Amino acid sequence: MNQNMQLKIHPKMIIGLRGIIVGGISIEDFSVVTKLNVVDSKTILDEFIKNNIGKKQDNSYYFEDGDKLKIAVKLLENGSPIDEISIALDWKDFEGLTAAILKSKNFAVIKNLILTKPRMEIDVIGIRLGIAILIDCKHWKRYSVSSLSTVVKKQIERTKHYVSKTQGTIAVPVIVTLYRDKVDFIENVPIVPIFQFASFIDEFYGNIDQMKTIETN
Repeated sequence: MNQNMQLKIHPKMIIGLRGIIVGGISIEDFSVVTKLNVVDSKTILDEFIKNNIGKKQDNSYYFEDGDKLKIAVKLLENGSPIDEISIALDWKDFEGLTAAILKSKNFAVIKNLILTKPRMEIDVIGIRLGIAILIDCKHWKRYSVSSLSTVVKKQIERTKHYVSKTQGTIAVPVIVTLYRDKVDFIENVPIVPIFQFASFIDEFYGNIDQMKTIETN
């Protein structure tokens, strides 16, 4: 991943998010999906390619999981309104970027793991050096401290369940969201804004003693 992306912000780029589809799309199809003219469509698509988001081959532009949210995060950092951006995104974009960041940091990644008895789903798991990071991705909602506390408790339960079924594992529950200014902790569980997630992972092993860890008894 290119962490130093210098995206030249086009005034219609938020609308252009709707045209970022996994797989290939032509300028003409992008124009139809976004209702932008062909000139603006080409300008926006070429700006994405210049910043290593997507690839151009012949007359089509190809995008992957997480590309849409990479662009959204850069737009947010440049002051674009979150409410407008969120309309163009879904939870898969959010999970896709979280998984892509973990892969870029040499983690083995599992998405949407289903546990049984009781049935629970874990959005994203990153495993490296014998430690599993269990992530709950919270998509585009403002959370009060009390509601975040509930989210944390549920993720702790999922983590305990995962550990009970995975012999010899040490696991850390983590919540990833967009609506926080900085990394916070509730019950020693990190609440991490997506745009700080890469740096959080870089510092993870040095800070693990501050986080809640759950392991097999």
